[in-house]
Amino acid sequence: MANPSSPTSPASPTSPTNHRFQAFETMAGPINREQTIEERYGIPENFLEVEVKNPQTHGFGRKMYTDYEILCRTNIPAFKLKHSSARRRYSDFEWFRDVLERESTRVNIPPLPGKVFTNRFSDEVIEQRREGLERFLQIVAGHPLLQTGSKVLAAFIQDPNFSRDNYHY
Repeated sequence: MANPSSPTSPASPTSPTNHRFQAFETMAGPINREQTIEERYGIPENFLEVEVKNPQTHGFGRKMYTDYEILCRTNIPAFKLKHSSARRRYSDFEWFRDVLERESTRVNIPPLPGKVFTNRFSDEVIEQRREGLERFLQIVAGHPLLQTGSKVLAAFIQDPNFSRDNYHY
């Protein structure tokens, strides 16, 4: 059985391998140091929070639709506003996804939650769709290539007066 304190033992603090790591650890400082108050509770260097919430159903009969509130909080420069709120319909998300696919061939755009043809205004269906739309937006809004390369990303998420008519795709 090897002696753990033997210089030839791999677990030995004085073995050549551990000596290199000890030197690096000493240069970089202790690896397991306590976080400062600023690191723990301060504003992160870059943050992005996107929520889809507060679904509201409008209209009657065949003209009924549900829209969703998009809340965004960020300090990422690609977004003009630090805090924003905008409402979008599912059909707006479909258009937005199609535009993202055309704008960026290098990014795999995730799918939207599927179309629903029965009970589409039930609370359960609306909540499942809301969750799916939120996941979709968190993925695309958090992608660095889309943040810098998309002409519609920030406006779609943040501009309450957003109109597809302003974008010719």
